Amino acid sequence: MPRRTMPLTPRALAFAIALASAPGIALAQNSADVCPLGAFTCPVVKHDFALCKKNDLLDFYVPDLPTGGDRDDSPAHVSGDRFSSPDSNIFHLSGNTSLQRLDQLLRADSLTYNADTTAYDAEGHVRYQERGMLFSADSMKGTTDPEFGVAENVRYQLLESRGNGVASQVTMLDRDRDKLHDLTYSTCDIHDRVWEVEAKTMTMDRDAGIGRAHDVTMRLKGVPFLWLPYLRFPIDKRRQTGFLYPSFGQRSRAGFFFSIPFYWNIAPNYDATLAPVWYADRGGMLDGQFRYLTATSKGTLNFDYMPHDRTTGTDRGYLTFQDQTRLPWNLLWNTSIARTTDKAWFQDFGQNLTTSTVTLLDSSSYVTSSGDWWNAGVGADVYQIVTPGVSDLAAPYRRLPRLFFNADRPIGGPGGPEWGVNAEAVRFVKPEAVGGDRFDAYPYLAWPLQGPAWFLRPELGVRYTAYNLPKPVAPGDSTHPTRTTPIFDLDAGLIFERDAHLFGNDYTQTLEPRVFYLRVPYRNQNDLPLFDTQPLTFDFWQLFTTNSFSGADRQMNANNLSLALTTRFLDQDGNEKLSASIGQIRYFQPQLVTLRPGVTAVDYSGSNYVANLTVALNDDWRVTASQQWNPNTRHTDVSTIGLQRRLWGDGIVNLDYRYRRGLLDQADMSSEIPVGAAWKLVAGYTYSMRDRRAIDAFAGIEWDSCCTAVRLLSRHYVYDYKGDSNNAIMLEIEFKGLGAYGERTGSFLRNAILGYQ
Repeated sequence: MPRRTMPLTPRALAFAIALASAPGIALAQNSADVCPLGAFTCPVVKHDFALCKKNDLLDFYVPDLPTGGDRDDSPAHVSGDRFSSPDSNIFHLSGNTSLQRLDQLLRADSLTYNADTTAYDAEGHVRYQERGMLFSADSMKGTTDPEFGVAENVRYQLLESRGNGVASQVTMLDRDRDKLHDLTYSTCDIHDRVWEVEAKTMTMDRDAGIGRAHDVTMRLKGVPFLWLPYLRFPIDKRRQTGFLYPSFGQRSRAGFFFSIPFYWNIAPNYDATLAPVWYADRGGMLDGQFRYLTATSKGTLNFDYMPHDRTTGTDRGYLTFQDQTRLPWNLLWNTSIARTTDKAWFQDFGQNLTTSTVTLLDSSSYVTSSGDWWNAGVGADVYQIVTPGVSDLAAPYRRLPRLFFNADRPIGGPGGPEWGVNAEAVRFVKPEAVGGDRFDAYPYLAWPLQGPAWFLRPELGVRYTAYNLPKPVAPGDSTHPTRTTPIFDLDAGLIFERDAHLFGNDYTQTLEPRVFYLRVPYRNQNDLPLFDTQPLTFDFWQLFTTNSFSGADRQMNANNLSLALTTRFLDQDGNEKLSASIGQIRYFQPQLVTLRPGVTAVDYSGSNYVANLTVALNDDWRVTASQQWNPNTRHTDVSTIGLQRRLWGDGIVNLDYRYRRGLLDQADMSSEIPVGAAWKLVAGYTYSMRDRRAIDAFAGIEWDSCCTAVRLLSRHYVYDYKGDSNNAIMLEIEFKGLGAYGERTGSFLRNAILGYQ
């Protein structure tokens, strides 16, 4: 990989944030729902108003008002400390007066009520509450039947959200519609308006879940920055058709971009989003998404289409489709399609290292069914290479079609012996390459035995594989080669327990020796093609498998004994606080089966020693490590170390080192550091010792207040195997309860920082 220089700013900032993650520099911050250590994904926190102060209006909120029934059929109840009545219909009340009709409650210093016309007139310290709104006013007049009212000089709070503000007048047109005049709206604290929307008029339609405002001005710290003649927006969680908030950012291979999405709520079970995007260096693109949900199907179609890329002069696009459909007779049809017009799509438009370094797209469609002891299916798999410079011939064989059947059933009831079979039939197709048909079946008999502190599982099976080829693998070979191989394995283990005391805590310690014997006679397989088979990556679980190859084109020979030992420390609640394992395979005969003919057979007495360690003695620290040492070469082949530290509530620091001989030698740091109640620093840095350069670095800052969040990220990353790199700047401004402007940063950070919240 050629060596390249990297801009200083992201690296310097990343290192600064890494140093800032040392204990003792930030203020404490509490987090009610902290993501567990080691979790790959954490819950998404939406509209977190934890930093907001309580609205004073809530001091007169009355909980548990009745909501069942119909207001039209409910009588009005009036009360007060004192009242007088000049006739039998008009009542004058004063002192803690109230007028209640089901969920509507009006309270004031004085109240006049006409029982004949249902007209009322409230004066002084007016407080009104209904199912969706709470407000105070100087005065209020109206009728209960028909439902109508006018309040003057209003301060309001929406009860289904944090939305609040003031209005010169509120007119309750009917039970579902209110009209506000000369109003303000914000989700900020009343006395600290970071942002605020002002409007001449606004109508809130609770039945439709829509707000409509006219002559709208949005202010940031009192400074106007946006004016709209008309604004339509949702006032509850129901989806509404309309424009979403714009996103923008910068990528070095595409330039500055800007997008305004449009959401179309087609039906309760259909919706679509269309987002025109303008890239300064490449031109216009249309992003789209269509989602559907029916009684038998659910799915999503995503597409990106650029009719003319100014840089390449070609039309470009990317499409994904996911569908799951239930068919008659307990059949399930799953489809997943991903295709792009060219190999450079992800490098030019990928948002991060993960997407920009995609090398292969997989598309498949299967009809499957299953029962209590079996599952079966038929389908197809196709692949597309999406790495510039890599030939299409490097793509895996297409499987057109593939059929499979798996079964596992006891003989004579639970606890006794069982029989099973794993079978597959595939036709392999590949342009400019020789394909063929393959049938592979493995019927077996097993007897799982176990007790409270032991288990024993012998298994005997026969693997039969047959091919139908248009031409032989080598001259003189058969076009219908077969392989029949008996396989015997015996898996056994013991579990010992004892009480242990460690670091002042009581634990239960286990000691779990395990042995796995495998016997597979050698079969010469040089006349078999290679369709979908590769050597498996060796790890701890390879000690207990019957084949060191993926796919069915190669079956290892074996006369092996795997020895492993595991110990665990469990707390009083049964939670695993420490787990340590070590194991090795002892070979009693050479490993004669190789991937390709002519490769030297492996004649070792033993495999790598494999060791794994996980330590999580409390909720703030977690350490993981794995090691593979080769006694035959006396070299370390694999080494990984990971440290995760929870800081100050929802802060996290991850330090990782990954080494695989001849392939990988990387160190990685990622962190999310709270600094006080409102500020967070985020950073990630991946350095390749083999290439002597950083291959991914990002650094950013997040300010999260009661009603506003601002996130700024700078990124630099390598996007291909040649070492070419890309820069990106991501800015997001979120007005909580209203929307966000800029490029969304949350999904990237959740992928980049283990444990990010």
